[in-house]
Amino acid sequence: MGFSQIMLSKDCYIYATNGFHFMSRDAVKNLEQSRTFILGQIKDLTVQQLNNIPAGFNNNIIWNIGHLIWAQQNDCYKRNGLQIVVDDKYFSPYQSGTKPGSFIDETEMADIKQLLITTIDQLATAMESETFVTNDAILLGLSFHDWLHAGYIMA
Repeated sequence: MGFSQIMLSKDCYIYATNGFHFMSRDAVKNLEQSRTFILGQIKDLTVQQLNNIPAGFNNNIIWNIGHLIWAQQNDCYKRNGLQIVVDDKYFSPYQSGTKPGSFIDETEMADIKQLLITTIDQLATAMESETFVTNDAILLGLSFHDWLHAGYIMA
Protein backbone atom coordinates (compact mmCIF):
# COMPACT_ATOMS: atom_id res chain seq x y z
CA MET A 1 0.00 0.00 0.00
CA GLY A 2 1.56 3.29 -1.08
CA PHE A 3 1.49 6.62 0.66
CA SER A 4 0.45 9.86 -0.92
CA GLN A 5 1.78 13.14 0.35
CA ILE A 6 -0.59 16.06 0.91
CA MET A 7 1.12 19.44 1.43
CA LEU A 8 -0.70 21.71 3.88
CA SER A 9 1.93 24.42 3.88
CA LYS A 10 5.65 24.75 3.29
CA ASP A 11 7.31 21.89 5.22
CA CYS A 12 3.97 20.60 6.55
CA TYR A 13 2.70 17.38 5.02
CA ILE A 14 0.14 14.72 5.76
CA TYR A 15 0.97 11.22 4.61
CA ALA A 16 -2.12 9.27 3.64
CA THR A 17 -2.86 5.80 2.35
CA ASN A 18 -5.82 5.00 0.18
CA GLY A 19 -7.81 4.63 3.42
CA PHE A 20 -6.84 8.15 4.57
CA HIS A 21 -4.87 6.83 7.54
CA PHE A 22 -1.56 8.38 8.39
CA MET A 23 1.11 7.98 10.99
CA SER A 24 0.18 9.44 14.37
CA ARG A 25 3.63 10.93 14.94
CA ASP A 26 3.30 12.85 11.69
CA ALA A 27 -0.15 13.96 12.76
CA VAL A 28 1.20 15.42 15.97
CA LYS A 29 4.04 17.04 14.04
CA ASN A 30 1.49 18.60 11.66
CA LEU A 31 -0.46 19.99 14.64
CA GLU A 32 2.75 21.42 16.11
CA GLN A 33 3.61 23.02 12.77
CA SER A 34 0.18 24.56 12.24
CA ARG A 35 0.15 25.99 15.74
CA THR A 36 3.70 27.30 15.54
CA PHE A 37 2.76 28.93 12.23
CA ILE A 38 -0.31 30.57 13.80
CA LEU A 39 1.71 31.89 16.75
CA GLY A 40 4.25 33.31 14.30
CA GLN A 41 1.48 35.10 12.41
CA ILE A 42 0.15 36.83 15.54
CA LYS A 43 3.39 37.50 17.43
CA ASP A 44 3.43 41.23 16.65
CA LEU A 45 -0.28 41.88 17.27
CA THR A 46 -1.45 43.85 20.29
CA VAL A 47 -3.95 42.63 22.86
CA GLN A 48 -6.49 45.01 21.31
CA GLN A 49 -5.88 43.61 17.81
CA LEU A 50 -6.26 40.03 19.06
CA ASN A 51 -9.55 40.96 20.76
CA ASN A 52 -10.96 42.90 17.80
CA ILE A 53 -13.81 41.29 15.87
CA PRO A 54 -13.40 42.40 12.24
CA ALA A 55 -16.43 43.48 10.24
CA GLY A 56 -18.08 40.48 8.65
CA PHE A 57 -16.71 38.02 11.23
CA ASN A 58 -18.31 36.55 14.38
CA ASN A 59 -15.11 35.95 16.32
CA ASN A 60 -11.75 37.50 17.00
CA ILE A 61 -8.27 36.06 16.62
CA ILE A 62 -7.88 34.99 20.24
CA TRP A 63 -11.25 33.19 20.11
CA ASN A 64 -10.02 31.26 17.05
CA ILE A 65 -6.92 30.20 18.96
CA GLY A 66 -8.95 29.18 22.00
CA HIS A 67 -11.27 27.28 19.68
CA LEU A 68 -8.34 25.18 18.43
CA ILE A 69 -7.59 24.21 22.03
CA TRP A 70 -11.28 23.36 22.55
CA ALA A 71 -11.41 21.22 19.40
CA GLN A 72 -8.35 19.18 20.36
CA GLN A 73 -9.53 18.69 23.95
CA ASN A 74 -13.05 17.83 22.83
CA ASP A 75 -12.08 15.40 20.07
CA CYS A 76 -9.19 13.64 21.80
CA TYR A 77 -10.36 13.61 25.41
CA LYS A 78 -13.99 14.51 26.09
CA ARG A 79 -15.50 12.44 23.25
CA ASN A 80 -13.49 9.47 24.51
CA GLY A 81 -14.83 9.83 28.04
CA LEU A 82 -11.56 11.26 29.34
CA GLN A 83 -10.99 14.33 31.48
CA ILE A 84 -9.78 17.37 29.53
CA VAL A 85 -6.33 18.62 30.54
CA VAL A 86 -7.12 22.35 30.50
CA ASP A 87 -9.10 24.51 32.88
CA ASP A 88 -12.72 24.90 31.77
CA LYS A 89 -12.19 28.64 31.21
CA TYR A 90 -10.05 27.61 28.22
CA PHE A 91 -12.62 25.08 27.02
CA SER A 92 -16.32 25.99 27.33
CA PRO A 93 -16.13 29.60 26.05
CA TYR A 94 -14.50 28.40 22.81
CA GLN A 95 -16.97 25.70 21.76
CA SER A 96 -18.39 25.71 18.27
CA GLY A 97 -21.23 28.19 18.04
CA THR A 98 -19.90 30.49 20.77
CA LYS A 99 -18.67 34.05 20.43
CA PRO A 100 -16.19 36.05 22.49
CA GLY A 101 -17.85 36.89 25.79
CA SER A 102 -15.36 39.33 27.22
CA PHE A 103 -12.08 41.11 26.62
CA ILE A 104 -9.12 38.75 27.06
CA ASP A 105 -6.33 40.47 28.97
CA GLU A 106 -2.61 40.02 28.40
CA THR A 107 -2.18 37.39 31.14
CA GLU A 108 -4.99 35.17 29.89
CA MET A 109 -3.82 35.70 26.33
CA ALA A 110 -0.34 34.43 27.26
CA ASP A 111 -1.95 31.37 28.86
CA ILE A 112 -3.97 30.63 25.70
CA LYS A 113 -0.91 30.99 23.48
CA GLN A 114 1.06 28.66 25.74
CA LEU A 115 -1.78 26.11 25.83
CA LEU A 116 -1.87 26.08 22.04
CA ILE A 117 1.50 24.29 22.14
CA THR A 118 1.52 22.51 25.53
CA THR A 119 -1.75 20.71 24.82
CA ILE A 120 -0.15 19.12 21.76
CA ASP A 121 2.88 18.11 23.84
CA GLN A 122 0.50 16.56 26.40
CA LEU A 123 -1.35 14.76 23.62
CA ALA A 124 1.89 13.31 22.23
CA THR A 125 2.80 12.02 25.70
CA ALA A 126 -0.69 10.60 26.25
CA MET A 127 -0.61 8.83 22.88
CA GLU A 128 2.43 6.85 24.05
CA SER A 129 0.33 5.43 26.88
CA GLU A 130 -1.43 2.14 26.25
CA THR A 131 -4.55 3.47 27.97
CA PHE A 132 -4.93 6.47 25.65
CA VAL A 133 -6.38 5.73 22.25
CA THR A 134 -7.15 8.25 19.54
CA ASN A 135 -8.07 7.75 15.94
CA ASP A 136 -5.73 8.93 13.19
CA ALA A 137 -8.78 10.30 11.36
CA ILE A 138 -9.46 12.56 14.35
CA LEU A 139 -5.89 13.86 14.24
CA LEU A 140 -6.17 14.43 10.50
CA GLY A 141 -9.40 16.36 11.06
CA LEU A 142 -7.75 18.47 13.74
CA SER A 143 -4.88 19.30 11.41
CA PHE A 144 -7.26 20.45 8.68
CA HIS A 145 -9.28 22.34 11.31
CA ASP A 146 -6.15 24.13 12.53
CA TRP A 147 -5.25 25.24 9.00
CA LEU A 148 -8.84 26.36 8.34
CA HIS A 149 -8.71 28.62 11.38
CA ALA A 150 -5.22 29.79 10.41
CA GLY A 151 -6.92 31.14 7.30
CA TYR A 152 -9.55 32.94 9.39
CA ILE A 153 -6.82 34.42 11.57
CA MET A 154 -4.88 35.67 8.56
CA ALA A 155 -8.00 37.14 6.90
